[in-house]
Amino acid sequence: MRLSVISLRYLSVVVLVVFAGCTGNAQGPQSVPIGATTVRGTGSAQTAHQLVRRPGLTYHLLHTFGANGDGSMPEASLLDVNGALYGTTIGGGSYGYGTVFKVSASGQETILHSFNFTDGSGPVAQLTNVNGTLYGTTLNGGAYKAGTVFGMSQGGKLTTIYNFTGDGDGSGPLGLINVNGTLYGTTDFGGTQDGGTVFSVTTTGKETVLHRFTGGSSDGLEPMAGLLNVGGTLYGTTSLGGSSNCGNTGCGAVFSVTTSGSEKVLHGFAGPPDGESPEASLINISGTLYGTTAYGGNMNCPSGVGCGTVFSITTSGNEKVLYNFAGSPDGAYPKAKLTKASGILYGTTAGGGAYSCHTQDAPGCGTVFSISSSGAESVIYSFAGRGKLGHPDGSEPWAGVIDVNGTLYGTTTAGGKYNQGTIYELVPSAASH
Repeated sequence: MRLSVISLRYLSVVVLVVFAGCTGNAQGPQSVPIGATTVRGTGSAQTAHQLVRRPGLTYHLLHTFGANGDGSMPEASLLDVNGALYGTTIGGGSYGYGTVFKVSASGQETILHSFNFTDGSGPVAQLTNVNGTLYGTTLNGGAYKAGTVFGMSQGGKLTTIYNFTGDGDGSGPLGLINVNGTLYGTTDFGGTQDGGTVFSVTTTGKETVLHRFTGGSSDGLEPMAGLLNVGGTLYGTTSLGGSSNCGNTGCGAVFSVTTSGSEKVLHGFAGPPDGESPEASLINISGTLYGTTAYGGNMNCPSGVGCGTVFSITTSGNEKVLYNFAGSPDGAYPKAKLTKASGILYGTTAGGGAYSCHTQDAPGCGTVFSISSSGAESVIYSFAGRGKLGHPDGSEPWAGVIDVNGTLYGTTTAGGKYNQGTIYELVPSAASH
């Protein structure tokens, strides 16, 4: 299970190129009240509905991916820049290697750039805005086929800033953060023992490796998420390493690293009943860090590895499991960073929830949930998957939600009219928390 999840991002690019026209199996309709239909955006691909799942909650499908030349399979969270939402898709576009897109609040989507492999392939990380220029990464492609760092104007002009070699400098770069004008990030592979790296890169392309992960009980291995800056120290997670549990590959870790490269493991996950395999970045709330593990916790998921957890951890390494997911109806396999909005933490689960999707990695179509800092969790939306409600809902939200003036925006990796993913908005109220 763990190996297939780590490899999915790389395999999915190839699968999308070969099977771009495939669609999933529709399920029968479910008994869920549907409110007045509202059209958001234009074109045949824009079929949106207002759904009432809970009192005080409004849901809109803004865009469904997969039409000719459009992107497919968005895995990254969106980025708000002056009211426009920017994002990436791991596949699709003119060449099948992924896109950068922009979507308005009304659902009008524009492809800004289609990757052609020479300039990168498979962007899966959230974009970063630095003084009006958007910076991002691609997992593959570039001069050495090991991924790239790029900068792009808001109008879509892309410049490749750095090409990873796949050797000591890393391979498969993930999300970037800006610290005083320098970008910091992680790579899933490369470095020592192919265990991934932490790196910095200037906006002019000077790259420095700060740490190479080696695994085992004393170090993490294979980070699958970006970093968090807290007072000049960077914090992150690795999907493996950090302990001798979980088949000797380790259950994952939380680590800190200085901008000069001094790294230490703060917590090595132990697997059930602790968490296992954190795949998301952390969030800082008043000096305490919060995150998710994709697996671990209660051993009650069909996969047999637990449905995942929400945890807190101090900067000195005191970790606490706040919530154990159970699959149905509360969700399973959280893979995304949490978001704070109006004093509430929001997140997504890639599986679980009220409806069955029979997907590769999740029993259920996924959820959006809220959770308090003390661990009180509530599902505010359960995805139903393609066709189950008589219209193309999304499924498998690998990305988290972002808050824009009280409205939550997010993406799903699958579902929608073409089963290639969606963009959605949720307007929660006090009644839906």
